[in-house]
Amino acid sequence: MGRVPMAGMGQELRAGHQGTGPGEFTPDGCAVELYGRLPVGTEPDVIAAAVPAGARILELGSGAGRVTHPLVARGFDVTAVDESAAMLARIRGARTVRASIGELDLGERFDVVMLASFLVHAPEPEERQLLLRACRRHVADGGCVLLQREGEGWHEDLPRERESAGGRISVVSSEPVGDGVRSVHVVYDYPDARWTQTFLSRPLTIEDFEQALRDAHLALDAYLTPDRVWVRAVPGDALPSIP
Repeated sequence: MGRVPMAGMGQELRAGHQGTGPGEFTPDGCAVELYGRLPVGTEPDVIAAAVPAGARILELGSGAGRVTHPLVARGFDVTAVDESAAMLARIRGARTVRASIGELDLGERFDVVMLASFLVHAPEPEERQLLLRACRRHVADGGCVLLQREGEGWHEDLPRERESAGGRISVVSSEPVGDGVRSVHVVYDYPDARWTQTFLSRPLTIEDFEQALRDAHLALDAYLTPDRVWVRAVPGDALPSIP
């Protein structure tokens, strides 16, 4: 995917992504300072209920550790992967690896591989397959992959707001930009700062999502929450070797 420079910051953003506000930004428009203050929700409870106690977890796209830190506190052995050094610098108590997820090959297998934060909704099918194949490549036989997908109607009934750690998060709009891809605009308002993020997302039907799993040699095991946002998959066929 092409990249364009972010005005005034000397960094590069992925095409279709943008971020505004104080501090440093990642290539997909995430503000590092913002992600360092966002509180965790029910994710650790969902994860802990779905995997063995003390499991080795590979967290792909960890950000600043919003989910990492509660998992470490619960006794999980977490390896956190992110492409942003600034994000990883905020993580404590976990092994960190700076890398692009799609290109990651640690030569290790983990009890659990996590792909959260709606990363499975990458705008390009090829990019999604790279992410899912990285999951398959690193999950142990008998292990599982935990994924977070957008809920049904996530792009509808906007704007939508919720309170968060003394601030307000507003999903302002989701506009079609062609070929099934949507441009999503989110605003984060706090008493001391305001950030915005614009990113691309491809909504997936349940059928499309499950087919993407199969294409990556993963098999659906269970939907872990009533809204089918959290999913557990298990290794299917082995990934074919690359000539």
